Amino acid sequence: MTALALPSNITEAEIVQLVISFLLGLLIGILIRKVLVVALILLAIVILLMVAGYVSPQQIEALLNSSLVKLQSYAGGAQEIVKFIPYNSIAFIIGFVIGLAKG
Repeated sequence: MTALALPSNITEAEIVQLVISFLLGLLIGILIRKVLVVALILLAIVILLMVAGYVSPQQIEALLNSSLVKLQSYAGGAQEIVKFIPYNSIAFIIGFVIGLAKG
């Protein structure tokens, strides 16, 4: 069995970088799809609770306001992580779209 020869202008490091970018995109796409599914389920639960009269819109509004305050403190940490994501790589974008579609 012979090893495949790489074209002279592509290095192994570039191939590894493309594979890692693709896998990051795939995993982030799957993660976002799962988070959206959970958010839709939570929205359905809240709507059912409101229709049944267990919670009022004011209670939901208060919960959302307190959650947004906490989320703002996490936004700084998320911005630090985003710096490391190769979102301008075509391999990342392809992996991301596949992750969203198949996740």
